[in-house]
Amino acid sequence: MFNKELHKMIGIIKYAKSMTRQLILISLTIVLSSFTYPNRVKTNSLTVEVHGTRNSDGVIQFALYNEDGSIPDKQYEKYYKMQTAKITNGSSSVTFDNLPEGIYVVNILHDENENGEIDKGFLLPIEGLGFSNYESIGPTNRPKYSKASFELKSDLTIEIKVIYM
Repeated sequence: MFNKELHKMIGIIKYAKSMTRQLILISLTIVLSSFTYPNRVKTNSLTVEVHGTRNSDGVIQFALYNEDGSIPDKQYEKYYKMQTAKITNGSSSVTFDNLPEGIYVVNILHDENENGEIDKGFLLPIEGLGFSNYESIGPTNRPKYSKASFELKSDLTIEIKVIYM
């Protein structure tokens, strides 16, 4: 009888030791996994400035693109990131933060009535537009990703001309 109880106690002790080891291993795993390495992907900021709007009505809508073929985007459906900013004394600017290195295009819209759309007259837009690397837009100078694109490798500030047709 004493022998049976001794064997039971030894079994319980072995089981407790095994469980203690498992709990220690689980605890160590949890503690070590909580020490994550910081994101080593370098990110950059892009500041976009617009000057010379015809008035300070509405907002400037800044659309950022990062895929070839995504512009022109008349319905603003293919952008990567978008921000709007008020206009003060004919100028506006925004900063896109945490951007990975890459090729980008910026399109701006002087959205005078703040409806988020390019309003048109007979055929042409009645609100101001602009694209990175473009000084003018017309039938022979339509926006193309390859021409409007620029490489972002570090923090950068660009200015985009607002074009009224």
